[in-house]
Amino acid sequence: MTEAADTVFLDGEIHTLTDPDETYEAVAVRDGEIVRLGSSYDVEFLAGTDTDTIDLDGRVLLPGFIDAHTHLTTVGEYLVHADLSAADDLDEAVSLLRERAAETDHAEDPEWIRGYGYDESTWPEDRYLDREDLDAVSEERPVVAFREDMHVASVNSVVLDRYAEEMAAENVHYEGTEPTGVLVEEAVDVLYDAVAPDAAETGRLAAAAQARANELGVTGVHDMVRGSYAPEVYRDMDLADELSLRVRINYWSDHLDALIETGLRTNHGSEMVRVGGVKSFTDGSFGGRTAKLSEPYHDDTDEYGSWVVEPEELREIVQKADDAGLQMTVHAIGDEAIDETLDAFEQTDDPGGMRHRVEHVELASEEAIERFGEMGVIASVQPNFLKWAKEGGLYESRLGARRAETNRYALLDGAGAPIAFGSDCMPLDPLLGVHHAVNTEVDAQRLAVTEALRAYTLGAAYAGFDEGRLGTVETGKLADFTVLEESPWDNEGSIEDIDVAMTVVDGEVVYDGR
Repeated sequence: MTEAADTVFLDGEIHTLTDPDETYEAVAVRDGEIVRLGSSYDVEFLAGTDTDTIDLDGRVLLPGFIDAHTHLTTVGEYLVHADLSAADDLDEAVSLLRERAAETDHAEDPEWIRGYGYDESTWPEDRYLDREDLDAVSEERPVVAFREDMHVASVNSVVLDRYAEEMAAENVHYEGTEPTGVLVEEAVDVLYDAVAPDAAETGRLAAAAQARANELGVTGVHDMVRGSYAPEVYRDMDLADELSLRVRINYWSDHLDALIETGLRTNHGSEMVRVGGVKSFTDGSFGGRTAKLSEPYHDDTDEYGSWVVEPEELREIVQKADDAGLQMTVHAIGDEAIDETLDAFEQTDDPGGMRHRVEHVELASEEAIERFGEMGVIASVQPNFLKWAKEGGLYESRLGARRAETNRYALLDGAGAPIAFGSDCMPLDPLLGVHHAVNTEVDAQRLAVTEALRAYTLGAAYAGFDEGRLGTVETGKLADFTVLEESPWDNEGSIEDIDVAMTVVDGEVVYDGR
């Protein structure tokens, strides 16, 4: 006699996202694994007296979304501190910081006033927050506002007086001889160190971010971690059975020696927490004009960007990690940075087999795109960045006519490059990213609905060596599902407005918004 299922999901529109795409009405789950797909009539035979029966009522069930590039504790910071991504202009950002200052004035330790996620390119003022703006928030307490790309931060005079000596002059913006309060790259790292949360606070941030991720249909993340208690927190949550996300930890390259010495390798870990790869930088960001370009910036013809990690050093890091059996995930945004990263990967024996990844890939040449396909290097990209590709957006400001050469997912797909979608938490929202990838105006950027969804499911699973257990709805795979209120195929023009009805991890409902 066939053993009963733990849970059956009936009367739905289940898209397996296999190739070719298949649909079913129902799915049965036992011990966290998919055991049957079929009609509701067939699957209902596995419903026993103790089986949970969930009526999908026609809703769309997909493989669970896997965000291939996150900073999960930063999502927690958005939820706890001032969320500046909500600001429509500079004045509103300042008001949000003032509100946060008022909320914390009577706290036990009311020191820092922090805001996260501002994007000046969407404001009518089109300029960074500066020292004068933040002095208006407080002249006694340190105030910092982090731009959403995390490569730029704005601070008040208190912060400059306290930390300026620790910051390299080339990373501090000046007007004449006076610092403006705008900082980039390594100067921003000084601030991240200054406000770094302890283990207890990291746990609170991770829990808040996990709940938000589940609300958005996310069942797994590849988290980029540096100098943080997050790995300890994730493993403690796993041991306490408090994780409702599968977490793949990508450690910064300054942890490389420690990983090698302790014997940690890519894919070590449990069902819920695994070692990913080693994260490194090449360049900065378009927002900070620090992405490394082969041609000058459109709005600053003396500027070509800058190296965060020099090419020679990057090659050494890549070779050392590859020799140790560790996957590499390298941040590269400008065309020159992408070329140098591919060169570094090409020196290894089997970059495709090791599934080395380039993070962001915002301005890749056609030659570089072909190399992704030839080498099997994963393009780990963020489709929500297409918000900057519209006329009058950030890409046009920084790149002029080259804005149409950014984020060319259709060309990458056509070249046979493995594509994994993530958000970089700008913002964390897979459906928003899918919406942009499907509805962008540029043919070379646009993917069909199925291909965009696959990049956020099977593509991200492949980038994490997980395609054997995640990424599609098939018998034998783990029961990680995202359930939507409406079909993205039937609502191509409004995918961003579709609500997540339910999120399921390991067969357990971790979010129910029905």
